[in-house]
Amino acid sequence: MSSTADDTFADLGLAGPVLRAVAGVGYEVPSPIQAATIPPLLAGRDVMGLAQTGTGKTAAFALPILSRLDLGEREPQALMLAPTRELAVQVAEAFERYAEELPGVHVLPIYGGQGYGVQLSALRRGVHIVVGTPGRIMDHLEKGTLDLGSLRFLVLDEADEMLNMGFADDVETILADTPDDKQVALFSATMPKQIRRLSEQYLHDPIEIKVESKTATAANIRQRYLTVSYPQKVDALTRILEVENFEGMIVFVRTKHETETLAEKLRARGFSAMAINGDVPQPVRERTVNQLKNAELDVLVATDVAARGLDVQRISHVVNYDIPTDTESYVHRIGRTGRAGRSGDAISFVTPRERYLLRHLEKANGVALEQMSLPSVDDVNTTRLARWDEQITQALEATSRIERFRDIIAHYVREHDVPEVDVAAALAVVAQGDEPLLLDPEPEPPARPPRGERPVRGRGDQGPRATRDGTALATYRIAVGKRHKVEPRQIVGAIANEGGLRRQDFGAITIRPDFSLVELPADLSAQTWDALRSTRISGKLIGLKKDDGPPASRPTRKPRHKNR
Repeated sequence: MSSTADDTFADLGLAGPVLRAVAGVGYEVPSPIQAATIPPLLAGRDVMGLAQTGTGKTAAFALPILSRLDLGEREPQALMLAPTRELAVQVAEAFERYAEELPGVHVLPIYGGQGYGVQLSALRRGVHIVVGTPGRIMDHLEKGTLDLGSLRFLVLDEADEMLNMGFADDVETILADTPDDKQVALFSATMPKQIRRLSEQYLHDPIEIKVESKTATAANIRQRYLTVSYPQKVDALTRILEVENFEGMIVFVRTKHETETLAEKLRARGFSAMAINGDVPQPVRERTVNQLKNAELDVLVATDVAARGLDVQRISHVVNYDIPTDTESYVHRIGRTGRAGRSGDAISFVTPRERYLLRHLEKANGVALEQMSLPSVDDVNTTRLARWDEQITQALEATSRIERFRDIIAHYVREHDVPEVDVAAALAVVAQGDEPLLLDPEPEPPARPPRGERPVRGRGDQGPRATRDGTALATYRIAVGKRHKVEPRQIVGAIANEGGLRRQDFGAITIRPDFSLVELPADLSAQTWDALRSTRISGKLIGLKKDDGPPASRPTRKPRHKNR
């Protein structure tokens, strides 16, 4: 079946329940990659798609897979491989949204850092669709806990990113060990020789599809990003709410549950915040939106679906609390501000492991987001004092009420012989309550000794090293080395992804013939230990363990601390 730019989803041949779910999500017209990819996938053809993040490719492969599932089978019929656990979770959530009208569909995300118990229980009950990272999928295959003998569909998403992170051997092993008659879809932002070779070897007469993202963001919206770890997000958002001069704000999160959780945390911190998501009844949604329009509400925490069609001119700021994985969602989100020619602000939170998503968004939109710093304690306190001054000024302007209280204060001063300034301070304490007006100063970073006074590390010196943020490091041994053709970037990529570590958590990497030494945080959690023990690089278990020998005097190469 051929497709045109005027196609609707109903024209593409999707199953009825899938079409109803698509309508419920709010999609109206398929994106170019969806219009070009869905018909051949429905027809059983292999597809090789050259497409940037943000072109809508998750729906492009998820919708035809859901249309062709056999719900009577309990073994996995579809496997989707993703380079990072964040993307695996997001794609699994997308499958679940598109399957809302297909009762009985079971989707399971499998990734490092998550306990095996949850995954094993779900696999025993039976799943239709597995979405996972290559390392954890390989681990289940080796343990015999994942049977792909009935696999009908296999999707490689962000294939170039997977290869850059050192998963090439795992991906090839999975491709080779699954049924030959499976349907394969490969999506990649670039097409290097290795991807081309994979396509020629494992795809059967594939249709090649190339789509460029044509979405663009408005020039009147200031676009910024803040690099922040996940545990810091609530504090970062709180400081932004205090310091930024905003009228109304929408904060976008990925899940329905998170809308309620975050809105509750913001209310506990004194902000006027409410949540809307797909489960909120329409009357409640309308009432909440009207409160935002009428300045009775300042912050709306929402999912993409809940915010579709929302048009409130009072919204001056949009915050991507969870950065979107596709450009179209990003454009729709930030388009909630800057309406009717007004200026707007968009701030995106980016965790260290989501830097590649930021690069994709910038490339697709042709705009470089401006990096911002976390507002400091001094910034917050300055803003609080200015707001306090403004409240006092406004109160002083209420002349009639001031006159009544002057006599009361004068009486107290005479009776208790207390200076008026002390009475004013006491009344401020009463008005403020238990919450302190000003934040405590941030602790000073430890001073570095002058260069001439720093200790010199010798060959036998096993004193602790530390990262720039002060995290103590220890040396760990992994069972892959030069003869396994590993590079520092593969070690960093695999360990960071499976263990939930940041690039900043790595120290020196020394690659020896049969093993490698890696400096990692000395206090790895039990969950991280569990994930890294089963991590693979170049198809081989790394067998992580603490190294008891003296540290090498010089590493063969330093890790490249950036995403590729």
